[in-house]
Amino acid sequence: MSLHLRGVKPPITSDQQPLTKVPKAPAYLSVQARAEWKRVVPVLVSRRVICAADLAQVETYCLMAGRVREIEEQFSAAGGLIDVKLFGVQNRAAQTARQIAATLGLDPVSRARLGNNAPEDDGDNPLSVS
Repeated sequence: MSLHLRGVKPPITSDQQPLTKVPKAPAYLSVQARAEWKRVVPVLVSRRVICAADLAQVETYCLMAGRVREIEEQFSAAGGLIDVKLFGVQNRAAQTARQIAATLGLDPVSRARLGNNAPEDDGDNPLSVS
């Protein structure tokens, strides 16, 4: 069975034309989204895993992470009362941010893939399928 059929994600490797300096955050980002940009983009640039074409995905991640924080601030301002509609929006934004973070290497599992470029060795496993 090939690696692609096992649900194993390919390792994250350096991009062929990675960004070498941190781009300025887009002007339309909210305060919370801009803070997330300033937190994660320097990390991605230093890891050499993003190029100019990836910036739209990074922007979306920052927008979604910022939206989660904005809604949480609204909940706090309302004394902890939760608006069910806002909670749904917050939940979807958090899911989207989590999914994009994984593709960018911003979660522990995808960070582990950064350092592991070798395929799995199933040689000693009698249950492995070749």
